[in-house]
Amino acid sequence: SKTYSAPQQVLQNNTDYKAVLKTSYGDITIDLFESEAPTTVNNFVFLAQDGFYSNMIFHRVIKDFIIQTGDPKGTGIGGPGYYIADEITDRKFAPYMVGMANAGTNTNGSQFFITAKNISQTNINGLNGKYTIFGEVVSGFSVVDAINSVQTNSSDKPISDVKLLSVEIIKS
Repeated sequence: SKTYSAPQQVLQNNTDYKAVLKTSYGDITIDLFESEAPTTVNNFVFLAQDGFYSNMIFHRVIKDFIIQTGDPKGTGIGGPGYYIADEITDRKFAPYMVGMANAGTNTNGSQFFITAKNISQTNINGLNGKYTIFGEVVSGFSVVDAINSVQTNSSDKPISDVKLLSVEIIKS
């Protein structure tokens, strides 16, 4: 996969952005929070439109917590070649929210996660204030649930690959 030095500026004013995650389990549609987390959404839209997210796996699935993808290496340590800053807002995590995965403050790249249907308040509290929320699932809830229920190994990696085939950006 490609690496970059920085994301290009691709967001257009007065435009609502959604993303359709086409997975091997079906489609998940996300409403992106371009006004709340413009840097993060721009980064995600840039990578998606450039085809960066094609043919990846969900490398980390933790039952009743998260499903995670966006790593070109599929190991949990891959990324686009740069970092972007956190955009922590007043919004709190809840089921079916989309957050950026990171390895500490201001280390966001391309990896992201979706919270599970039955995420506990303890886990929500552990995410709040530490991870950028940049969208929420608006359809395909059953697909998120199905992926969150797959069998995993001791490293939380699905035993059979769950694929993110592509990400399509819809503007309105």
